Amino acid sequence: MSVTAVSRPEPCILVIFGATGDLTQRKLYPALINLAAQGRLPEHFAVVAVGRREKTDALVREEAKRAAAAAGAAPAVIAEAEGLLKRLHYFQMDFDVEAAYPSLRSRLAGLDAEYNTQGNRIYFLAVAPQYFGSIADYLYRQGMTANQGAWQRVVVEKPFGRNLPSARQLNARLTQAFGERRVYRIDHYLGKEMLQNLMVIRFANTLFEPLWNGRFIEEVQISINETVGVGSRGGYYDGAGALRDMVQNHMLQLLTLTAMEPPVDLDADSIRDEKVKVLRSLRPLEAADLATSVIRGQYGPGIIDGKPVVGYREEERVDPNSNTETYVALKLHIDNFRWSGVPFYLRTGKRLPVRSSEIVIRFREQPGVLYFGKGYSELGPNLLVIKIQPEEGVFLQFNARQPGTQGTIVPVRMDYCQNCGTGLDSPEAYERLLADVMRGDSTLFTRWDEVEYAWEFVDQIAGYWEQAGTPVEIYPAGSWGPEGADRLLARNGHRWILPFQCLLTDRPGFEGIGAGPMVESGPFEDSKEPS
Repeated sequence: MSVTAVSRPEPCILVIFGATGDLTQRKLYPALINLAAQGRLPEHFAVVAVGRREKTDALVREEAKRAAAAAGAAPAVIAEAEGLLKRLHYFQMDFDVEAAYPSLRSRLAGLDAEYNTQGNRIYFLAVAPQYFGSIADYLYRQGMTANQGAWQRVVVEKPFGRNLPSARQLNARLTQAFGERRVYRIDHYLGKEMLQNLMVIRFANTLFEPLWNGRFIEEVQISINETVGVGSRGGYYDGAGALRDMVQNHMLQLLTLTAMEPPVDLDADSIRDEKVKVLRSLRPLEAADLATSVIRGQYGPGIIDGKPVVGYREEERVDPNSNTETYVALKLHIDNFRWSGVPFYLRTGKRLPVRSSEIVIRFREQPGVLYFGKGYSELGPNLLVIKIQPEEGVFLQFNARQPGTQGTIVPVRMDYCQNCGTGLDSPEAYERLLADVMRGDSTLFTRWDEVEYAWEFVDQIAGYWEQAGTPVEIYPAGSWGPEGADRLLARNGHRWILPFQCLLTDRPGFEGIGAGPMVESGPFEDSKEPS
């Protein structure tokens, strides 16, 4: 679908630091080619790929084509992007050496004249986190962040610091160079299509918004489940862990969008203001809470898709005695009027049975007057599931009478899938995020105070683990995680609700689940824990 010239972003040059890295090849090149094929790039535009290796323009253009094809782009889409590929240039430099930056500045000035990009720049830092601050410093000192009459923006990937002090130091360097409004802290989860739809589902439907509070909601579960291990990221991951790699950013972002109040407007600051209020309302975790409300696990050897896989400690570049967590489960409370008394359960882990990201809203049960203890079957819970990936959509479970029976009440389901006909995980989050940076729309990017409050909360947990020497609980790869995660919910009479994909009866290991409710049985009694 074409886009008129009026709606195109302003002219600019996109400078990608770390162009030979994995992120650029897997995400940025495919996203740019798709945007070009859709006519969503500026009319006057160029890309400069910056890397240490010796390469030619022709070579990086071929790499971009191969990357797009590997990501699923059709040959016709790549052909449509030929104009972009001709404007893709490579610049070899050591980006951690300041003396190299004057040459880059000259090269960009030449491309400005060639493509009429008017001095506007986007610097995308697709490099290791330790280089974020130094690149910003060098750009600033070489006069490349404040071209007169033009704008310059910087995009940084997670992780944004390792803890609150390091995040504050990095933020000071970035804001000195660019100012807060020109810093785009990217969290690709915020670019996923269903998260954009979440606010519409909540605030545009009388069916849901009046019920979106503690009077009608029993619990909220937010899960990001991964089947993969750490792979080649062992060196980075062993120093980070799931708490820093996933909870501090992705998980807390999902929490804020689920729990936020209606914003006064749909502009970036109004939405971010409400997200920050959620983080500020998180109940602080005292020592007793940290011991019982946070579970850390680590995958051991097991079976994934019928094949044996090694445990985390046997992975490449991982300490054989590592105590790094690959799984975290938390019980949180938001101390405000809307959510008083409602537990929020968060879990994320690697080497789990299915890949899925979901937000599950479990509504409170009806009073036991009409359909309890009078010969009727046990009622299943009312559930609303926001499916983020791999399927994107909404699933609603409610109770109805089974036809042709007397007194048999069964859970029935209404399922909306917005990407089933177009392929999973489409459109790619990076397409939307890159387009938003070009337009100067920061709605889907994290503001500094969001980062600050998130680190304050996560640092409580990390500090307690370090001080108490909390060991990881080993769970077999291919299982649903450590047993402690089940006990976490059982204390409140709850249990983890199976991901949506587990309802499909043709999935190995889940035969027969599709015939029943999403939970395997009723809730645990308050005084009991699972065996």
